[in-house]
Parts: sequence; C-alpha cells; structure tokens
Amino acid sequence: MTEYSGKNLKSFTADELIVLCERLREKIKSTVVKNGGHLSSNLGVIELTVALHYVFDFPTDKLIFDVGHQCYAHKLLSGREDGFETLRRRGGLSGFPKREESAFDCYNTGHAGTSVSAALGFAKARDIKGENFNVIAVIGDGSFNNGLVYEAFNSLRPLNTNVLVILNDNGMSISPTVGSMHEYLEQLSQNAQHIAKVEKHSNIFERFGFSYDGVHDGNDLFSMIAKLSEIKEKLKTQSVILHVLTKKGKGYSFCEENPQITHGISGGEKKQAVSYSEAFGKTLVEIAWKDKAITAVTAAMTPSLGLTEFFERYPERSIDVGICEEHATILCAALAAQGLKPYYAVYSTFLQRSFDEIILDICSQNLPVTLCIDRAGISGEDGETHQGVFDLSFLNLIPNLTVAVPKDIEEFKRMLVASASFNAPLAIRYPKDCARIFGGTQGGELSNWQYISRGNCNVAVLACGERALSLADDVNGEIAEQGLNVTIVNARIVKPLDEKFLQGLAETVIITLEDNQLLGGFGSCVCTHFADNSDVRVKCFAYCDKFIPHGTAEELMKEYGLDGKKLKEYILNNAVR
Repeated sequence: MTEYSGKNLKSFTADELIVLCERLREKIKSTVVKNGGHLSSNLGVIELTVALHYVFDFPTDKLIFDVGHQCYAHKLLSGREDGFETLRRRGGLSGFPKREESAFDCYNTGHAGTSVSAALGFAKARDIKGENFNVIAVIGDGSFNNGLVYEAFNSLRPLNTNVLVILNDNGMSISPTVGSMHEYLEQLSQNAQHIAKVEKHSNIFERFGFSYDGVHDGNDLFSMIAKLSEIKEKLKTQSVILHVLTKKGKGYSFCEENPQITHGISGGEKKQAVSYSEAFGKTLVEIAWKDKAITAVTAAMTPSLGLTEFFERYPERSIDVGICEEHATILCAALAAQGLKPYYAVYSTFLQRSFDEIILDICSQNLPVTLCIDRAGISGEDGETHQGVFDLSFLNLIPNLTVAVPKDIEEFKRMLVASASFNAPLAIRYPKDCARIFGGTQGGELSNWQYISRGNCNVAVLACGERALSLADDVNGEIAEQGLNVTIVNARIVKPLDEKFLQGLAETVIITLEDNQLLGGFGSCVCTHFADNSDVRVKCFAYCDKFIPHGTAEELMKEYGLDGKKLKEYILNNAVR
C-alpha cells in the first residue's frame, strides 16, 4: 500500500479502491497481531472509512469516532502509514484518536457516548464563527445505549445546527449489545421485510430533528460512496442519521465468527498470566451458591470481567445494562436498598463516569454495594483514556466507603469471601494480571494491615497492591546485598487508614508506594496522618500529575513515578541502622 493523501484518493478507480480496502485490512491485521489492539471492530469499518475519505474533505471536514475502537483505517488513510508499525508502542501511534498526533484527529476519544455531543459542539462553533465544513460522528450500536447520546439528541433543535451521525450497527460493543434500543435497531435493520415498520419507527429520530436514512450495507463500498455523496448535499440544510449494518471482523473468518474474543487482543507471543478477572468470576460463583442475595452487574463487559460463568449459572441474578455506567451504579444502590448484595464489576477507567452516583446513591445511603474495580493502576497500551490511576484519589474522599487493595490474587479471593458479610459500601481494586504471591498471615483482610517482612533499619515501606509490593520486595532484595533490609507493610486497606498500625510503627522514615496518582492517593492520606508528627518523615512514590500515555506497564511505571532505581537511592540515602 503506497502512501497517499485524501485528495488523490478521490482519483482512485473502482478497482484501485477495492484493492485498497484489502490492503488496509491486511495492514491492520498484521500490525494488531504483533502489537495488540482492537481488531474485529476495525476490520468491520474498512469500506465505510474509505468511503468517508473518498466523499468528504478531511481534515477540513471533521470526523469524530465514538470511543475510537474503529479508527485504524482512518489513521492509515491520513498519512500515518509509515508510523503504523509503532501502534500502541511507547512513543508511537495511539490506538485511539489523538489531536496531538494529527490534524485529522479533531477530538480525543476513548470512552463511549461522547461523539454526538462533540459533533454538535464542533458544528455550533463552525456556525458561530461563520465557517463552512461538515461534521461527522461515527458511533456503534453499543455506544448508542449510553445516556449521553440522548442528552445530545435532545439539544439538536435548540442548537439549530447540522451534523451527520453514522450509526455503525454490528450488534456488538465488546459483548453482544443488549437493551431496548438495540431491539429497536434490530427492527429497523430488517427493512427488506418490514418497510412499514421502518417508516413508523424511524420517526423517533425525526422527532429529535434528524432525517433518518437507513438501513444500508456499510460493507458495500460503492453503495456507501453513493449514499454519503447524497447525504453530503443534505447536510447543507439538515442533520442526518445514517444507519448502516457492518460485519465485525469483516474479511477474516476467525474474527467474523469470534467478534467478542477478537475485539481486543494482546500482541506477540506473551505468556498468559493468571487473571484477577478470572479469579473474581470463579470466586463470585462460589459465594453466590451459598448466598442467594448476591447479584452481578456489568456495563457491557461480561467476559472481560470474568463473569461469563456467573451469567450462565445464575441468569436471574445477572444484569448487563449495556454501556451505561452511571445507570449501573444507581441500579446497584437500589438492589442493595431492597436487601440484595450487588457486585458491580467495572474497569477503573469507566468507574470514573459514576463518581456522583457512588457518592450520593451508594455511600450517602451507606448501602452494601461492592465495587469490583478491574484494570486498576497502569493499564498500558490503551493510553490516557484507559489508565486506571485515579480511583484511589477520588474514592478516598467519600465517607462510609472502605477501599481495599489486595496484595495478590489469593488475598483478593479472601477479600471477596469476606465481602459477602460486609454490610457497607466496599471497593476492591486490582490490576489485570497476577505475577506474584506473597506470604503473610491470613485474616482481617477487610480491616487491618500486615507485615510482609521486618527490617533492620529506620525505614518502613507501606505498599498497597501487588505491583507496589513487588517493587518494594525487589528493591529490598537488592539492598540486602549490602546487609540492609527495610520493613515492608501490606497496606491493604487504603480507606480507612489503619491508624493503630501506623501509630505502632517504630520506623521514622516512612515510604509509601501505590499504583495510582500521587495527588489525593494513599500517600497523601499517610502524609495527613503524620502531619503533626515532626519525628516522622514521609516520602511518597506514586504517579506524577500528568496524563499517562500508552506503553507497557513496566515502561510507564518507571517513567511516571514508580522507579525502582530512585526508590533504592532514597532508601540508601536515608537508612540508619
């Protein structure tokens, strides 16, 4: 595939366009297999993306991808082919749209439901400034469940502007799409047999102020070019929803047959680590067999969070609300208010969307909801929008909430068992993979701290979570060669702090380690505790006040604040036997 601009793409013949689509498909497949990334979602929109670049004039026209799982072909078509081999690598191309990366990426995305609001904002700014360009939002049917979309729809008429919303309907988000809106879209997609029904139901979009145009084959390149050319003229006077059907994983049979497991894949020949998600699902199945009140709730991520077996075994106690994190949080609060024991499994980065509901609906009512926060800390190659480094900071300030961070997967399982009888709001945060198992006594997993090792100097390291403890243990092994050892503490309950344990520490130099932002995190709480104690010095190791880009967890931890070399230097410079 030769590099070209959108301008000369318009001069391609029909045969050249077909060849281009296949080359894009092969380039994306070969790169994602090597680097990891979102595969099936990107393969499904090749023809649609080529048609968009053929008809519209980017970057003058603005293209906004909801979430951004389907932006790879767009990157290749916008002059980034030479760097595509660096996709998701440190210092290379992001796996999501990035304004900092190219003028063709006009808006950063990574979470669901934002594209229509953003498109309306771009269009309204265009109108106010007297400019002339088109604004297009591409949104999947999974994101179409998100409430933000309907808030945006509701403001279309008052804003009095024109946008194109392309509904990419493939029946999937990460998991199969659920909910009434999906069932409604399915009715519309059967237009060959149900023309009258389509005409009737499409009115719902027209009442918001859109001209509805559907349903069309989004994988038919030339049909898409013709339809988009027609709609381009309509955009001069009205807003349009273009409803297209695409095949997730199009062009590769394994992806087409397995769109769920090929939505996002890991690159290379990496050894499969033990997964906290898998441990969560199996343990929840076990405790739910004994406790009929236990209910599992997810926002469109059943397999990713380890809940497949639970949903199969206990369908009546399994709830998938689609990509509606705020709704899921309130639903859990209401379930708990009625005597059930809900477990809301969610990635750390997506829990941020429920901040208000955690405060008011769960914690202010002191309801026994357990937040199971997966992918906490550095998540790696997905970059800024997916790093789970804020949850300790924003959860620490909420009254009535206990925040637990297991030291390893075995302690995590014990915390889950203990949580069944924990009658208050609880958050348990954990990374994706387990790499270490630590020693230490069992018991009190949801109430107190424990020593991992006792040192021979005045330094104590308080570490929360497996990554932090692994770093502390590794550094302790290195300094042992010099006859020095520090005390290492498993600070498994971040909120409330184990103040009795802190008061009993003999060490006067306290180091905190956490897989979280420095501001507002575990270290900040320890500093507050010792604020009036002039005999104790506290040093915090955590992530600096920056958004953390994509890269491996090891690279990013070292670069942004959890550096073993700097930890070792600080210990050696301050240790007194």
